[in-house]
Amino acid sequence: MKKLCLAIMAVFMLISPVSAQEEEDGDTGHALPRMVSFRSNHVNARSGPGSRYPIEWIYKQKNAPVEIVAEFELWRKIKDWEGAETWVHKAMLVNNRWVKMTKTGTANVYAKPQHDSRVIAKVEDQVIGKIEKCPEQKDFCLIRFSAIEGWVNRNDFYGVYPGEVIN
Repeated sequence: MKKLCLAIMAVFMLISPVSAQEEEDGDTGHALPRMVSFRSNHVNARSGPGSRYPIEWIYKQKNAPVEIVAEFELWRKIKDWEGAETWVHKAMLVNNRWVKMTKTGTANVYAKPQHDSRVIAKVEDQVIGKIEKCPEQKDFCLIRFSAIEGWVNRNDFYGVYPGEVIN
């Protein structure tokens, strides 16, 4: 039985798409921390880095941004928009950059990156938007919410680091 288990493990390691270096130490070579988004509308959040750890809760919002703060083999420790930290499998994350509105109530979407610009829409909290760009030394980012695209104050959402430039 022991030989059979070892043989199965050896076959699994041969067909695994993960590089040996990543599997060994969990170091992907990407900077930590970094922002990513959920791949699915159903992401299990676990208390530790492995499927043997209990599910603490389930995230149910595709594209919601989270911050990777640690890596362990195929697992990523994430911090969400409320500051909660938990572990998810790396397959549940994508490198696409999205934001989640966090301002209580509604936030203004402006025609230009300035507060005295025309308001073209209002967005409620918890809404997800796609980052188009965040210029250098600007308090605003250009965000697309479905058919609406406009400038939103960086203080009104989660998903971009202070001063981060995205082109």
